[in-house]
Amino acid sequence: MHLRISSSIMFDILLLSSLSVTELQFPPGISSSDSEKEQNGTTTPRPEAGNSSLVFAVNGEKFEVATIDPSTTLLQFLRNHTRFKSVKLSCGEGGCGACVVMLSKYNPVLDQVEDFSVSSCLTLLCSVNGCSITTSDGLGNSKDGFHPIHQRFAGFHASQCGYCTPGMCMSFFAALTQAEKANRPEPPPGFSKLTVVEAEKAIAGNLCRCTGYRPIADACKSFAADVDLEDLGLNSFWRKGEPKEVKLRRLPLYSPDGRFSRFPEFLRLRLKSAKILHLESKSWYSPTTLEELKSFLDSNMIEDDMRTRLVVGNTGMGYYKELDNYDRYIDLKYVPELSTIRKNHQGIEIGAAMTISKVISCLKEEGNVNYSSDRKQVLEKLAGHMEKIASGFIRNSASIGGNLVMAQRKSFPSDIATILLAVGSVVSITTGHKLESLTLEEFLARPPMDSRSVLLSVHIPSLKPKGSGNSNESSSKLIFETYRAAPRPLGNALPYLNAAFLADVLPQVNGLIVNDIQLAFGVYGTKHATRARKVEEYLSGKILTASVLYEAVKLVKVAVIPEAGTSHAAYRTSLAVSFLFQFLFPFVNVGSAIFGGVSNGFTGNSLEDSSENHKNNSLRQWASPKLLSSAKQEVKSSKEYYPVGEPMTKSGAALQASGEAVYVDDIPSPPNCLYGAFIYSTKPLAKVKGVELESNNLQSGVAALISYKDIPEGGENVGSMTTLGFEPLFADELTRCAGEPIAFVVAETQKSADLAAKSALVEYDTENLDPPILTVEEAVERSSFFEVPSFLYPTQVGDFSKGMAEADHQILSAEVKLGSQYYFYMETQTALAVPDEDNCILVYSSTQSAEHMHHTIGKCLGIPDHNVRVVTRRVGGAFGGKLMRSMPVSIINMQIKFFLNVFIAYALSLSYFAAIQSGLVYVR
Repeated sequence: MHLRISSSIMFDILLLSSLSVTELQFPPGISSSDSEKEQNGTTTPRPEAGNSSLVFAVNGEKFEVATIDPSTTLLQFLRNHTRFKSVKLSCGEGGCGACVVMLSKYNPVLDQVEDFSVSSCLTLLCSVNGCSITTSDGLGNSKDGFHPIHQRFAGFHASQCGYCTPGMCMSFFAALTQAEKANRPEPPPGFSKLTVVEAEKAIAGNLCRCTGYRPIADACKSFAADVDLEDLGLNSFWRKGEPKEVKLRRLPLYSPDGRFSRFPEFLRLRLKSAKILHLESKSWYSPTTLEELKSFLDSNMIEDDMRTRLVVGNTGMGYYKELDNYDRYIDLKYVPELSTIRKNHQGIEIGAAMTISKVISCLKEEGNVNYSSDRKQVLEKLAGHMEKIASGFIRNSASIGGNLVMAQRKSFPSDIATILLAVGSVVSITTGHKLESLTLEEFLARPPMDSRSVLLSVHIPSLKPKGSGNSNESSSKLIFETYRAAPRPLGNALPYLNAAFLADVLPQVNGLIVNDIQLAFGVYGTKHATRARKVEEYLSGKILTASVLYEAVKLVKVAVIPEAGTSHAAYRTSLAVSFLFQFLFPFVNVGSAIFGGVSNGFTGNSLEDSSENHKNNSLRQWASPKLLSSAKQEVKSSKEYYPVGEPMTKSGAALQASGEAVYVDDIPSPPNCLYGAFIYSTKPLAKVKGVELESNNLQSGVAALISYKDIPEGGENVGSMTTLGFEPLFADELTRCAGEPIAFVVAETQKSADLAAKSALVEYDTENLDPPILTVEEAVERSSFFEVPSFLYPTQVGDFSKGMAEADHQILSAEVKLGSQYYFYMETQTALAVPDEDNCILVYSSTQSAEHMHHTIGKCLGIPDHNVRVVTRRVGGAFGGKLMRSMPVSIINMQIKFFLNVFIAYALSLSYFAAIQSGLVYVR
């Protein structure tokens, strides 16, 4: 359907209506069809060998893709090629949850459909072949009716800007779906099988910047079978003091009646005959046997200069942010040896492609089996530590093998490597037809694996005390503990240091003997997790006393030394010391009363008592309280200003929860639209001699390179203007701060623009320039001050000198240092420039200051202000960060419209905004 609109008003109207149309235009090779849904009873024909079409479902609709770039993510496809816009792009790293969807996948081993949340910004589209995707606007909407999740989020005031809300709804819906499949008692009507703790944990990885988590948690807890409605906060469903029956009646009814089954019949029928996806023309391969995988890696297809990427969950892209294309993508999920877990008396062998979530479930199940207490505690604590890694929707995709390979190849700060190192894990590797079995310590210490090598499995041995089976040492016992210190203790944050300790101890009359001990430390400023061998050698065979512990602590200080340049180096070393002390100290007084100085001798219960104390200490570290958050909220209302103060549902909150609310980046890009990316300065103060793009980027869809030289005649190099002054749009011959825009790459796709900007070569010259001013102290010393407008001068209140003289306590001198602040609004800076009537320009921008932007655009382009129209629909969080910082994004779009006479859409990436926000301090 082609439309030509000359009126900007009509454009707005059609824009809103376009989000609800069912007939969409797809690029060549992509089709959408409902023809094979359950109601028509047709069967999918058996495809021929070497299936070359990607088939999946989105909210029950069939999508079949024949040609696609294998690096395309699920989020990119959903936002660019479907009408479902509820998935939002924010961090692009899998760290915020704004892009979460539910993925439903058939498990042939269990003969059932598995439902789990994933981060669509990291999930590659080709990896969802045969799967069903559910988004928030697929759960419910204004046309078909909102889902109870949407209604309760709105009623509990759990959506403010609304940008993060659809992702939260999907994280919670996936948890609801999993709970309904669990073998649990049926809940009361209107509730789910979730518990209150599970309801809160379901959204633990989803970030919200503006609402506050109390109402969000209340909305989720309202579904829990064990919730006390009196504990829930202010909402628009009931009033304080109303009986429970009234509250239940007014709460939007939740009923798992199968209405929201998300695996359509055409996918079920296709599973019986479909072949595994092979897109040879697009270099995506899905081997189904280990021999086939080896042949792919050994064949002539994999040449020395050919880049091959082994894929499972692709979550590593969130950390390393690789933009480069690969020549070959090989999906490992269908190789049985890599996707199974084998258990026997010797231990557990985990396929490298198993997701971290499934490994956690396996370890918990094994811990519940009637094993010895030694083995049980190891498995339980391994699982508990893994639950602190990333967030649920990342663990659902990330593989245990991928985590270890990143630690080995790229020194990824892995928790899994550290805890598995402590229990003596062994890995299996294949290179061609050569199979190797290595200890994890040997594996980590080897040179980085090449693209022809594959990690097959990880073996966690069945641990027993050395004295087991020996009557003389039958009381020997294993003690195991893991530790982690991170900015966010509940997970979803990389640690400052992690550690895992395994000790084989034997009680004697005069104390506790350490038969053997394994001490693993990681992420303290070293390439990979290591064993503290000298500390182990010192402790082995010794009776644990205060003096022995003191010497061990001193050795740890020497063993755990961060490399030069590591942040918080002293803190990391102190953590290692405190962790070891915390591990060993409970056993120091076993067998003798150290503090009293009188020997009590050994009693049979001493070790058990100390072990119990140790267990309690570890439980304090790992066990979550009954509620993740607990608070009391009391709101006193008055009828004096009725209806002010009434808990009324926010208008549009349900639209935000369902994802129907339109933000600037949700506006469909016009045909032939170009995209862009800034090239910014990496120097704080330098002359810019030139900017060049790599030759291969000039042939990959790059249309232009814009700089200050391309400012239109009559315009000015102005990027933002406020009452505080102005900032340039581009650096001219001199860049005055790190993060200052130098040029802007325009390309046919956002990825091409990002690649070109990342690889651009900027030539700097610092000759004859003073050193940059990087601190406030340096600015004061060199008398470099900004001119403060008079209206910001503080007004003196009272007599300062008199007050200080009369004060009982005086602070004569103090120093406070504040780092730069990051606004972290979920919606990044984004703008879309389109032509308007009467030679005017219309710009859609996520700005807080449309009036300033309106004037600044006109001044930069040298056109009358009345030829510019700025429209702001809704803003996905701002907090002051979209006053000035939003202007350059919109202005550059308008400049390119003038310069190239094309449409331009641009959303500032979170990583770039972090660079300009932290570095943009101009030097005078």
